[in-house]
Amino acid sequence: MHMDKLKELIFEYGKNEGFTDMEVYYESSSSFSCKVFKGEIDDYSISKEGGIAFRGALNNRMGYSYTEKVDESAIKVLIKIAKENAQIIENEEEEIIFKGSQKYEDTDLYSGGLAEISTDKKLNFIKELEKEAYSMDKRVININNCIYSDHENERRIYNTKGLNKNEKSNVVFSYISAVVQENSDIQSADAFKIYRDFKDFNAGFLAKRVVDKALSYLGAKPVESKIYTILLENIASANLLETFAGIFSADNVQKGRSLLKNKLGEAIGSISLNIIDDPFMVDGVASRSFDSEGVASERISLVEEGILQCLLHNLRTAKKDGVESTGHGYKASYKGTMTVAPSNLYIQPGLNTYEDMISSMNEGLVITELQGLHSGANTVSGDFSLAARGYYVKDGKIENPVNQITIAGNFYEVLKNIEIIGEDLMFAMPNAAYIGSPSLKIKNIAVAGE
Repeated sequence: MHMDKLKELIFEYGKNEGFTDMEVYYESSSSFSCKVFKGEIDDYSISKEGGIAFRGALNNRMGYSYTEKVDESAIKVLIKIAKENAQIIENEEEEIIFKGSQKYEDTDLYSGGLAEISTDKKLNFIKELEKEAYSMDKRVININNCIYSDHENERRIYNTKGLNKNEKSNVVFSYISAVVQENSDIQSADAFKIYRDFKDFNAGFLAKRVVDKALSYLGAKPVESKIYTILLENIASANLLETFAGIFSADNVQKGRSLLKNKLGEAIGSISLNIIDDPFMVDGVASRSFDSEGVASERISLVEEGILQCLLHNLRTAKKDGVESTGHGYKASYKGTMTVAPSNLYIQPGLNTYEDMISSMNEGLVITELQGLHSGANTVSGDFSLAARGYYVKDGKIENPVNQITIAGNFYEVLKNIEIIGEDLMFAMPNAAYIGSPSLKIKNIAVAGE
């Protein structure tokens, strides 16, 4: 049964059971993934999942339920469970069924060409990627992971106040990790690429990137422990921003999980720092025209010239602060609870090339990778202590690769200590959001090495 018809039946039955305002949220996702090992398909999977979430007001209380069944047979159980929940759930904060925004931007997030790519083409690409990587250099001894994956998602939201929105998107992803060896020195690296169109994939380009990166680490050694100026390379910078992106959530601020409380209008970073959340990026994996509550998405500037301009809000946090929702209500799936999350969040790039940034350093480190971001970072205080690797820079030139070091600092201080912002914006592998950054030159970072 089509969702437009099914939701009408749900609303009709819910009304007969005493519900007033009601909402139906539908989500369906499918994915294809494969992995190759030494020319043979090592793993292959196709999955599809989805379902319906219902919430409705009953005697000034909100009841919730969800089901994987997307047909008429699920209606009675869906309403019954929501009714039972409404009678026992106590929530001091009023829930909101949103009537809809005045205007929604048009988005085109679905590639018909990607949906039509044959399985054979996908398998041939991943085999070619591995083959290209092995052929790049005789020192390549293993390709640990060589993965292709594509994902398709559809979501719809309806309510009895007249809201009726739907959106469909798809994306393709490839990941590779390579191991190289020279004498007894063994090093590894990884690389990935995300697109909305299969034709943009280039096996040779991605293979060369990962092999060149792995080879560049040969001969790595620790450096002297002291305070350094560092150049935090774009992907490493994006990973660090992703770890601490929650500080911009109004929900976290209100619950004391962020130090940005009462900081609106104040400087929290260097004058060159601008942080943007753009749900309309053409290639943004988390692009959308509306959030999980049906609020229209909008491009916002969280930080302008170092000044905190706003926080990310859903309907509940916005009401608590007496402001409008910024369209950042988020559910991880139709089963999930409502939280706050960014879309395509990134530090705005500057005009400085990567080479110019290195040449501006008398002595310092280029940090290309950070490890232990989940265990070595305190997302409330901003403190971090992370294993890292990269390169040692002297008199504006890279002298040698560096490993077995730990960098320590505070994220809030990092934002203030940014000296130069590069032009090389890149995004980390997506999770709930798509987080990006250019390379950043940062002063006063403690490094523990030899």
